[in-house]
Amino acid sequence: MTAAQWAAARPAAPSRRAIIAITVGNALEFYDFIVYSALATLMGRLFFPFSDEPLLQLMLSFAVFGTGFVSRPIGGIVIGLYADRKGRKPALRLSLWLMAIGSLLFVVAPTYAQAGLLGPALVVLGRLVQGFAVGGQVGAATSMLMEYADDKSRGYYCSWQLFSQGLGVLAGTLTVSLLSGMLSAAAMDTWGWRLVFAIGVLAIPVGEYIRHQLDETASSAIAPRATVEPAGPLLRRHWRQLLAGVLLTIGGTAPTFIVGHYLANHAVTVLGMPLAVAIWAASTAALLQVLLSVPAGRWSDRIGRRKSILWPRLLLLLLIYPGFMLVNAASSWPVLLLVVAILTLPLVYTSVPSIALLPELFPRRIRASGMSIVYCVGVMIFGGFAQFFAAGLIKLTGDPNAPALYAGLCMLVSLIGLAMVPETANRPLD
Repeated sequence: MTAAQWAAARPAAPSRRAIIAITVGNALEFYDFIVYSALATLMGRLFFPFSDEPLLQLMLSFAVFGTGFVSRPIGGIVIGLYADRKGRKPALRLSLWLMAIGSLLFVVAPTYAQAGLLGPALVVLGRLVQGFAVGGQVGAATSMLMEYADDKSRGYYCSWQLFSQGLGVLAGTLTVSLLSGMLSAAAMDTWGWRLVFAIGVLAIPVGEYIRHQLDETASSAIAPRATVEPAGPLLRRHWRQLLAGVLLTIGGTAPTFIVGHYLANHAVTVLGMPLAVAIWAASTAALLQVLLSVPAGRWSDRIGRRKSILWPRLLLLLLIYPGFMLVNAASSWPVLLLVVAILTLPLVYTSVPSIALLPELFPRRIRASGMSIVYCVGVMIFGGFAQFFAAGLIKLTGDPNAPALYAGLCMLVSLIGLAMVPETANRPLD
């Protein structure tokens, strides 16, 4: 295929099988990546018993959770460039198997009591491998979904990326909840948590089978080497799109991790609620993401990306601090679930059009790598360490509402990025 032919190629007709394949594969990867967050309190107790203070153990556990985001940009660059050179499908398969290796390291890792620092070291290594895998997955998968769409339905097709992430998180939190209810605390501490990670490993062959049924889209067929930019020139020539994309990303990822993940752990460590309540709070956020992602994608196709990002983000900015105040004042699980549900609604409606806009910022020849870099850098700094920052802010200020200020500041900064980008919905792309 010549450069001209590749540039003019149109994607194959949208396929329900392709959407299902990408969605299930993504969900499996995010299940593996996110169950650590659902087990953060337990992991802190087993692998970081350096202090009798639960909040400090949780901070150390969150710090390790954040290491998975450190390797995300590296995976985004390496696997993203691979996806632009060799095609989306081989990049997706590579990320899937790397995720399996990372999860397997958790299964075999000894606790601190069993082998000292070897256990925490394997956990950190597992998180780094998982982060590398997810870093490449997001750009390749989202680009492939977008390349199945016509100009008027890109928001709808890209919404399945957020749908699949929510599905993976929901599966992870429900698995932890189910096992926590079935097993004693001693059994959960001894081997139950390993089963959670093992389930993710056993699910990989299912995803691999599905991935074998997925055809490469015409527009993401192997690109001529001359049309693919190395990482250095990509960063220099497209710095404005990259900067705008990172700023946009932090406005969605910071509140996502504060509302969807941290608030649940906050209820356990700060408010003293049972672990089951925290898991159900995280499950509530994930379920709403699953239910609302596709309607949010269609909505962004209808009114445009900029408006559909701006208004829900402003609403979330107004609601998040009062929401934290209400949870901390009431200290009850019905209020926690209600606040999580209310905050998740505008969060999903601002995040879905963002995930559609990011790949629209880049030409096809660098779409996967550009999208991966933007998404992973934003998520690494402001999402992966959001829970660590939140716990640290509470420890520093003594204010249990401080995490809401962090999320609010990130949303304000993201508006600069929104002002830097043009409207991209319903317009032809390179």
